[in-house]
Amino acid sequence: MRKIQMKKVREVLRLHIGMNLSSRKTHKAAGVPRTTAQEYIKRFKSSGLSIDEIDSMKDDLLQSKLFPDHKGLASTKKPLPDMLYIHNELKRRKQTKVTLMLLWEEYKAAYLDGYEYTQFRVLYKQYVNTLNPSMRQVHLGGEKVFVDYSGLTMPIFDLQTGEIFKSQIFVAVLGASGYTFAHASYSQKQEEFFHAHVLAYQYFGGTPHTVVSDNLKSAVITHANGEIIINEGYADLARHYHMAIEPARPYKPKDKPKAEQGVQGIQRYILARFRHRKFYSVDELNEAIGPLLEDYNHKIVKHLGQSRVQMFETLDKPHLNPLSANRYSYKEFKVARVNQDYHITLERCNYSVPYGYLKELVDVHYSAQSVNIYHNNTLIATHPRLRRIGDVSTLKEHMPPSHQWVHEKMNPDRLRNWAAAIGVNATAFVEARFASTEYEAQAFRPITAVLSLAKLHGKAELELALMFALEKQTLKTKSIKSILEKKLYLGKSANNIHALPDILNTHSNLRDAKEYR
Repeated sequence: MRKIQMKKVREVLRLHIGMNLSSRKTHKAAGVPRTTAQEYIKRFKSSGLSIDEIDSMKDDLLQSKLFPDHKGLASTKKPLPDMLYIHNELKRRKQTKVTLMLLWEEYKAAYLDGYEYTQFRVLYKQYVNTLNPSMRQVHLGGEKVFVDYSGLTMPIFDLQTGEIFKSQIFVAVLGASGYTFAHASYSQKQEEFFHAHVLAYQYFGGTPHTVVSDNLKSAVITHANGEIIINEGYADLARHYHMAIEPARPYKPKDKPKAEQGVQGIQRYILARFRHRKFYSVDELNEAIGPLLEDYNHKIVKHLGQSRVQMFETLDKPHLNPLSANRYSYKEFKVARVNQDYHITLERCNYSVPYGYLKELVDVHYSAQSVNIYHNNTLIATHPRLRRIGDVSTLKEHMPPSHQWVHEKMNPDRLRNWAAAIGVNATAFVEARFASTEYEAQAFRPITAVLSLAKLHGKAELELALMFALEKQTLKTKSIKSILEKKLYLGKSANNIHALPDILNTHSNLRDAKEYR
């Protein structure tokens, strides 16, 4: 049984209802089958909901409104037609007069439970589109921007270290006019890739409806066998600017000819002029690119008799969407599970959530300034971003009332009882750990990790290791593990070892001197 992904449902509705894209463009941009996209749209229209209501609705409530009868989608196992045979038969239709209808009737006669004619036609059309489309593309004004990186890089010389970096050249080209933007950066990593988009949209003075990107990891996680998984950060950038994402197929340059032409133009007109010049920073390189980019866009395109700027003013600019009032702020995304101390861990720092979400999966959206935590599409916690490893941000309203401890699976009394069953040093360690934190729940995980070592090393050895650790005033789990593995406690003085007779001398197989007389 397949679970409906409400994130996909929201994206389909945003593209079709919010951006007024056709169902064909919507299913491509959202990365879902066309029939699935149409089903989502149909259910939305019959639900009586508005797009604003959906944005503020929790996932489980939205699913109950749109899919009240959903119990999982059973996969159909109908026999697929032999598309190669059908295609070859249709190639000979001038001689044989065969039709697609006749081929479907033959298929249906062979497979009574096969596809009906409408779906049969869809499958054949999908097959034909995968062969080698080479028709000339016609781009509408303000419809698409094509983005790509130049294969040719520019060296940046570091005066302090003597290192040479290969700067990456980002190129964005509007489909109708060919109006071009170029920007250099140190890498193709997410943050710089997204920043280049922001600069491009500012340069254009607006945003087109769709961005056609290559399949670099900063944009697309997976694009194979008809499945498209867009990088969550890139999808967030598109949502901010009310755009759709349409990745080009892998190894199909004809899907993005404008980007290929734009990259080639920038390489020949701008980068080639720098072949004898040295740059010592990316900022210096971008300053040099700026004037030449203006010249490139004002240059007359011979076979059109107009410059790219002139075509931009008449074709693309009137149809661009206005820029958002707030400039896009780079964010990253992660799915985390709430720990037993009602905190989630992000880059080795901890952030609290309301106590009722213990063990739940949450979505974390974080930027350089803040961390926002969502559950079921609802914001449940906001924190300032922490930087120092081990830092903890705990809000008092997230803490449970003290009387609730006894009803929870993990609580301070349970840990104290566990430690008492191991020994006096384990008890001392637990109390020291509790005293070292502002809130007791923050010590649950490290205490559990240390006490669990008794299963691997035995209670006696853990007691010795904890005695050694307490004398050295170290409470870190990593340090205690190291003490156990290296048996550092064996180097203690004889007096200290004799302080634990109950631990060392109670084994049933030990013999004293009388046994050997």
